[in-house]
Amino acid sequence: MNMVNVRILLKLAAICCLTSCSINTGKVDVSKPVVLGVERLDEYLPLLDGKRVGLFSNSTAVSGETNELTLDLLLRSGVNVTTIFSPEHGFRGFADAGEAIPDKVDEKTGIYIASLYGASSPDSAGIRGGIDSVDVILVDIQDIGLRYFTYYITMMDMMNMAIAYDKDFIVLDRPNPNGSYVDGPILDMKYKSGVGVVPIPVVHGMTIGELAMMIDGEGWLEDGKHLKNLTVIDCLNYDHQRRYYLTAKCGPNLRTQHSVYLYPSVCFFEGTVMSLGRGTEISFEVFGHPSLKDSPFVKDNFNFTPQPISGAHHPLYEGQTCYGRDLRVIDDEKIISNGIDLSYVIEAYQMMGCPGDAFFTPHFENLIGCDYVRKMIIEGCSAETIEKCWKEDVGQFELQRKKYLRYKE
Repeated sequence: MNMVNVRILLKLAAICCLTSCSINTGKVDVSKPVVLGVERLDEYLPLLDGKRVGLFSNSTAVSGETNELTLDLLLRSGVNVTTIFSPEHGFRGFADAGEAIPDKVDEKTGIYIASLYGASSPDSAGIRGGIDSVDVILVDIQDIGLRYFTYYITMMDMMNMAIAYDKDFIVLDRPNPNGSYVDGPILDMKYKSGVGVVPIPVVHGMTIGELAMMIDGEGWLEDGKHLKNLTVIDCLNYDHQRRYYLTAKCGPNLRTQHSVYLYPSVCFFEGTVMSLGRGTEISFEVFGHPSLKDSPFVKDNFNFTPQPISGAHHPLYEGQTCYGRDLRVIDDEKIISNGIDLSYVIEAYQMMGCPGDAFFTPHFENLIGCDYVRKMIIEGCSAETIEKCWKEDVGQFELQRKKYLRYKE
């Protein structure tokens, strides 16, 4: 056997070890609570002993009966956290979607916060200084399993920096509240953007730890490079069919578990002229438009009026009454079983009088990830017809991701 073949076999063995040996293949006892990665201190504290730790996290990373912030738990456990890296919306509390957040010092702990969202470059002075001051990057953040939810994209930036600066990388895993299914178009990379950077479906059905393994294993990082040391601390008592209920908001406008379930289907409205209720307490559970007043399609004159509030300081149609549909009445299990449901967007398109391209913005393709959905909606295709177009691709993706799954499907 020549040296090339030996190297290939060693690489395959390493991948198998990283991705397979800790897979939870047994039946999960749902009578027991899910144990988060961050709660398994005996598994990861030895890896942090004597190390300077850079924590990529935010206010979604809570645990225990008191919803203790991961940063506080680490400091209480004697971990030397020297830098905090924060994603979109910031570290404590939530800034508006897309709002650039400056670097600053955490008022509570005095630890430097390097903002990775809105930075001119991942290699900016603040971020580079933060990376230089750590030995290991530790990730704990609550993702919700969608291609356009930006936390995993920022994690990829951190993975690239870990390679560039030769740092270890540890992910404290958390369940995915949308982890029971896979659905939606695979991203056509010509629509790569700030809301989608790798060829995965809208709903990928993986935890943040599994996704990190796949990103690294598939060579999706810069120049196809791989992390030197990637460790995932698994959850216990979890599989992909187990419902996981969030104990903290995962974004400024996703206020309820119901909105998290609806989000895979209704976020497409962000690429249309419709309001999703930003600027209200029911965002992502409604849709509407000011022009639909007195429309026969609006049931019971349902309406809402967007106003400046925390997390939405300048909402679409601010101060204007929008008329449309209330999705809060739809059962959670029905939403989950339907998967990606384009009927909401198609219904809104018809309510607006089928206005063609005027209904959409260029952002629609960034979110849906392909060019055929807009065309098919305009042509009058049903949701079922359109959704069949990506089923084969989803099946291929499920096979592709299988070796990275750490929990039973």
